Amino acid sequence: MAKSTLTDEQQVTEHISKLDVAIVPVVETLRKIILSTEKTIGEHIKWNNPCYYYTGEMKPFNPKEYKREIVVFNLYKGRIMMVFPSGARVNDTSGFLTGEYKDGRRIAIIEDLKDAKAKKKILQHVIREWLKGVEK
Repeated sequence: MAKSTLTDEQQVTEHISKLDVAIVPVVETLRKIILSTEKTIGEHIKWNNPCYYYTGEMKPFNPKEYKREIVVFNLYKGRIMMVFPSGARVNDTSGFLTGEYKDGRRIAIIEDLKDAKAKKKILQHVIREWLKGVEK
């Protein structure tokens, strides 16, 4: 099957299958957590990594503002870093989101499968809070 004929979900599955086997279960667990949070979340490959985004209606905006992207994985060198491009708009007092970047992004680090499962509720809470701020 040619890559151009793969759906977004199939591209994500294919991408994950090529990762270091040590992080595949963690990435798959995070994927399931994110996609099960709300029905309006879709996935695709962006910046050569899995990206989860809002699929619903939004007011028009400049695509360079990345208002639709909720979280993009950064899986460089076997680490699991989740980048929330507009995470600053979420009032997270738990410490899950870290960093004070001028562009508004925030980061969450997942150490391993146990850590991913332990952070399920806070990850889903952050996503739901992010979704509340969508300009429709």
